Amino acid sequence: RALPGVVCVLTAEDVPGQLNVGHIKKDQPTLIPVGELTHYLGDAVALVCARDRDTLEAAKALVRVEYQVLPAVHSPKEAAAPEAPLVFETDENNIQAHRHVSRGDAEGAIRNSRYVLHQTFETPWTEHAFLEPECCVALPLDNGGVKLLTTDQSSHTTQHECAAMLGVDFDHCLVENQLVGGAFGGKEDMSVQHHAALIAYIARVPVKVKLTRAESLLVHPKRHPFWMDFTMGCDENGIIQGVKARVVSDTGAFASLGGPVLERACTHAAGPYAYENFDIEGTAYYTNNPPAGAFRGFGVTQTCFAVETLLNRMADLAGISPWEIRVRNAIRPGGVLPNGQIVGPETGLVETLQAVKPYFDEAYKNGDPVGLACAMKNSGVGVGLPDWGRVRLIVEDDAKVHIYAGASCLGQGLGTVLVQMVVTNAGVGPEEIVYERSNTWIAPDSGDSSGSRQTLITGEACRRACEKLREALISSPLAGLKGRAFYGEYLAATDPLGADVPNPVSHVAYGYATQLCVLDRETGLIKKMVAAHDVGKAVNPLSCEGQIEGGVVMSMGYALTERYPIDENCRPTAKYGTLGLFRAHQIPEIKAIVIDKPGLELANGAIGIGEITSIPTAPAIADAYYRLDGVERNTLPLENTPYARKK
Repeated sequence: RALPGVVCVLTAEDVPGQLNVGHIKKDQPTLIPVGELTHYLGDAVALVCARDRDTLEAAKALVRVEYQVLPAVHSPKEAAAPEAPLVFETDENNIQAHRHVSRGDAEGAIRNSRYVLHQTFETPWTEHAFLEPECCVALPLDNGGVKLLTTDQSSHTTQHECAAMLGVDFDHCLVENQLVGGAFGGKEDMSVQHHAALIAYIARVPVKVKLTRAESLLVHPKRHPFWMDFTMGCDENGIIQGVKARVVSDTGAFASLGGPVLERACTHAAGPYAYENFDIEGTAYYTNNPPAGAFRGFGVTQTCFAVETLLNRMADLAGISPWEIRVRNAIRPGGVLPNGQIVGPETGLVETLQAVKPYFDEAYKNGDPVGLACAMKNSGVGVGLPDWGRVRLIVEDDAKVHIYAGASCLGQGLGTVLVQMVVTNAGVGPEEIVYERSNTWIAPDSGDSSGSRQTLITGEACRRACEKLREALISSPLAGLKGRAFYGEYLAATDPLGADVPNPVSHVAYGYATQLCVLDRETGLIKKMVAAHDVGKAVNPLSCEGQIEGGVVMSMGYALTERYPIDENCRPTAKYGTLGLFRAHQIPEIKAIVIDKPGLELANGAIGIGEITSIPTAPAIADAYYRLDGVERNTLPLENTPYARKK
């Protein structure tokens, strides 16, 4: 039935190129073909384009879809059952990814330990809750292609996915990032970009595709829920002898980044400590739930909750404080991590412990319950994967240096960092610099804004470009360099997981942190959070403090109040206002401590801070409540606290 104002209705048959998209594995159909499986409730079946919203809604109401309802897979437990329905009929089972990381003899070390603890833990689905829902504007180009204005985490990744879907080369699929209203990992996957591109390409009209908040809650990948089984052994002095763990995650309907998230959860599950008997096995299962993917912390948030909680209880067995057990086990410069990597002089875990010690002692003296946790987080993709930073500096007609980097600025301050890099390394004043938003036709590909990588990886590329610019400025004023371009690139070379070398380099750098939580012993409310973070060289200390404060607040919600419930039909039931996001009046005093410890010979010594700020918060809070009432809480959000929802 035709309606005036309807531009087009598209189905899978209209996709001219590759039907499936996917960040790593191409397993998510742009549109579900007739007769094929829908994998979750967010799958797109048809696209309707109209010239106004009322007509659009009327046209959508006329679309009829006939479904044959099949049994759903609701959880990893169901997915692993022998007779479980297959989420993907072409697969042999519902396993999306499996990782096994080991070094030394964990079983033997634990067996010979003076103290042994074994416990299970569970962490929930979490919604990113970024301020701006997903949106893309697609514009037809004169050459028959499209230009996309997007709010995502990599203009070049979007170009690769959409060009393949349209069956065109990159000249016919241009992408420019707009200012992104937050992401936290939730905008790495295709959500609306490929749909906007398809409509504009077929109908030759400008089009905007934007998710409502309810659609966003359903469609984009969430934080993986984890089920974890951990065993730790220590000697009589509280020195860790070995850790063994098994973890399971629900990766939902599509792979997204389930494999890398599982891998990072496994490689970091040992914690930032000096011991070498470690064995962890992880499995991610497909279900028919909304997909899970990247989320600030990238799997480490989950396993850190387990290992740090276990370490706090181990301190009690050994008769020492949670602070003391950490300083005894802490990795130090030149030491060997459980994964075998020898860490460099920039390593500052001990400094973060020392920074929080006065607050820990004060709380103990006042009789206030205090909880403590540490964390480490890689900066850069690592584990042998290509990890390029690229920057092009162009002196344009305004006699200013324009910074072009194919790296999305999500609100984390990347533009400020790169401007400061140019000021510092090229000797150009800030008034002579213009930071350009990422695009695919001038800005070179710098990879996704993820993995706490851009300040370090793209920052180093920028530093190298600045060296060339500075050399040119020796013989010419800036105005005399109009039209000149200065290019810098950096490959963060690492060893693959399981590399047969004595001390593999898993990541070019790690950040370290210690956080503590102080409770009011009368009310049980959080009185104060203290977060000390080793950032290498702090390019912008104020920005670092902002990252710390934001990350702590985000994980206070993760620890205490947030839920993303999914019903028996694999449908999320929460609205934005009922997710349990931490609210302004609930935020206690937060003391952010930036540990400025240069030593890394890259990017002027800077190490990324974006993800680690959210990692140790939950175990620190959990331990504080354990000190308050002696109740062990191994599941998030924590139960029976003043913040818990009334049932």
